[in-house]
Amino acid sequence: MPNEHSSKQYDMDLEEIRSKVLLMGGMVENQFHEAMAAFRSGNVELAQQIIKGDENVNRLEVTLDDACSHLIVRRQPAANDLRTVMATIKIITDLERIGDEATKIARTAADVGDRSMGLVNQYETVRAISLNAAELLHQALDAFARLDARQAMRLIAQDAVIDHEFKAIMRSLITFMMEDPRTISAALETMWVAKAIERIGDHAKNIAEYIVFIVEGKDIRHTDYAGNLQANT
Repeated sequence: MPNEHSSKQYDMDLEEIRSKVLLMGGMVENQFHEAMAAFRSGNVELAQQIIKGDENVNRLEVTLDDACSHLIVRRQPAANDLRTVMATIKIITDLERIGDEATKIARTAADVGDRSMGLVNQYETVRAISLNAAELLHQALDAFARLDARQAMRLIAQDAVIDHEFKAIMRSLITFMMEDPRTISAALETMWVAKAIERIGDHAKNIAEYIVFIVEGKDIRHTDYAGNLQANT
C-alpha cells in the first residue's frame, strides 16, 4: 500500500508539472503570435507589452525547474519515470528560449515602429516561415499533451522546410542589399526576425525529439531517425 500511495502521488505531481508546461507552451505561442503581429503593424505599444510579458515566462521556467528538482529528490524516480522528468526539464528550457526569440522579434518591431520600410516588405518576407514555425510549435505542444511519438517524428522532418525557407530568405535579402543600399537597414531587421523564427522552429523540433525520448526511450538528437522512419513507411 505505501508503494501504491507513493506511485499515485508521483503521478499526480508529474501531471501537475505537465499541465504547467502546457500552460507555459500556450504563453510562448501567444508571445510569438503577438510579436509577429507587432512586426507586421509596427505597433510599438504591443511590442513593449510582449517584451514585458517575457518576465512571466521566465518566472514560470524557474518555478517548473524547481518543481522538477523537488520531484526527483522526494520521489527518487527511476528508469522510465526519471527519463520523463529529465526530458520535461529540457522541454521547459526550449520553451523559455522560444519566449526569448519572440521577445527579440518584439524588440525589432519596437525599433522599426512607424519608420519607412524602404523597398523591403518586411512582414511579407517572413510571413510564410512564421506561419510554418507557429504550426510546428503548436503541433509539438499537442504531441506533448498526448505523448504522441509518431506525430513528434513527423514534426522533426518538417523542420527541414523551415530551414530551407530561412536560407531562401537570406539569399533574397542579400540580393536586395547588393542591388540597392537603401534596403540595407530594413533587410538587416528582417534577417534578425527570420533568424529568430528559424530558431523557434529548431526549439519546437527539440521538443518533438524529447517526446520521442519520453515515449520510446530513444535519444534521436543529431540523427536522421525521423527521416529513416519515413523512408521505411
